[in-house]
Amino acid sequence: MTLLDLNIAVIAPELALFGLLVVVMLVDLFGRPGSPWVQGLAVGGLVVLGAWQFAQVPSITPQLGMGGLVVADAMGALLKGTGAWATAAALVYAQHTLAPQAMGRGDYIYFALFSLLGGFVIIGGAHMLTLYLGIELMSLALYASVALRRDSPTSVEAGMKYFVLGALASGFLLYGMSMIYGATGSLHLTDVSDALAQGSADRLVMIFGTVFLVAGIAFKLGAVPFHMWVPDVYQGAPTASTLLIAAAPKLAAFALIIRLLVSGLLGVAGDWQQMLLVLCVLSLTVGNLVAIMQTNLKRVLAYSTISHMGFLLIPLATASSVDGYGAALFYIVTYALTTLAGFGTMLLAQRAGLEFDTLEDFKGLAHTHPGLAAVMLAVAFSLAGIPPTVGFVAKLSVLEIAVTQGYLALAIFAVLASLIGAFYYLRIVKVMFFDEPAEGVPPTGYGLGASTLLSVNGVAVLLLGLLPGPLLAFCIEAIRLSLAA
Repeated sequence: MTLLDLNIAVIAPELALFGLLVVVMLVDLFGRPGSPWVQGLAVGGLVVLGAWQFAQVPSITPQLGMGGLVVADAMGALLKGTGAWATAAALVYAQHTLAPQAMGRGDYIYFALFSLLGGFVIIGGAHMLTLYLGIELMSLALYASVALRRDSPTSVEAGMKYFVLGALASGFLLYGMSMIYGATGSLHLTDVSDALAQGSADRLVMIFGTVFLVAGIAFKLGAVPFHMWVPDVYQGAPTASTLLIAAAPKLAAFALIIRLLVSGLLGVAGDWQQMLLVLCVLSLTVGNLVAIMQTNLKRVLAYSTISHMGFLLIPLATASSVDGYGAALFYIVTYALTTLAGFGTMLLAQRAGLEFDTLEDFKGLAHTHPGLAAVMLAVAFSLAGIPPTVGFVAKLSVLEIAVTQGYLALAIFAVLASLIGAFYYLRIVKVMFFDEPAEGVPPTGYGLGASTLLSVNGVAVLLLGLLPGPLLAFCIEAIRLSLAA
């Protein structure tokens, strides 16, 4: 096989990110300990990488490379660009909390970049083993980041829980992939799709394999009943590590759904869509009902994530169209944006290295730090789906797909679940604006860069709610270009 056959250009983003990772490690190794150059280099490189990927979206044509193991397309470029910027924002938000919590600045950056690299591999995967390689690379980095605070039993315990349950999910995926191979004789997604189209695959084995694949995907999303790790890991991990789990990996999980189920297993869509419908209803129910009883804000956001993954699955379970997949892509991109602002607020409000993660901590925040309270207000409204935030538009686009496809009862159920969810989001607002400030150590100082980024993040949540058209059209066009091949 020649270099021309390999078409190395399709893995240019992965090579660029790996090169950035190597440079960052060398600068950290030979530079002054704790040098801000390390973080500045990582953030700057990610911003440039993200901008490059966004610029690729309108012009890139789907193409395979590395012997058919990797694909480069518009959807991949959009997700990689969003993931790069989300990781850069996480590094900025976390910078002032790492030293007080005895978390190595360089270690955190390495894990963030390694997990993003794994996400890039998933997003560009055209072969089941490529997807599995990306999953493991991303997951191992996240397991380590959760347990990064080695002097904290809670952090180490959360890392162990995440590792054990993650290994179980990986087993589901591998077993499902082996059954797909047995049914079709190939792990290439295009070959699997062709075998289903030609009717040459053993359908019973395919369905069993699909069940295991959906179970593995559900774990990565945190959908019920594979959600048991989400609240414990979110609460036990340092908030900086929780942010790494909550944003960019969800983009990779969405890509995993599109690559495996849409590109590879569309021939059995009638089967896996029924499974996704069950996951959707369970996630909306459990996520919203259990969140009401939580007092730890990270657990609240964990159950909120579960319910939002239920919303994400609605268009995937009800429609096999460009508009449906585009609405789901828009939903996950805007969810990542909103989540960044939420956890960014918690990080910037930390007090002397102590976690700022209970409702008690947020009492009277509007009186002590009105800027942080304003951003958290936008986040709460967006997660609840209240206009004029982008969360309202994202949920509306998803519900529109469901109604158009004849799933009116599901749409009504999702609206009712959102009304329940609005209670715990509005409770955060009530605590911030109407309760007296909690006494204690004053919040830790944070840099101008972090506060400016958080302000931009909060404004984006509002601005995209007022002008959602360009981003929504961008997402739909990226899906159309990617599925055109």
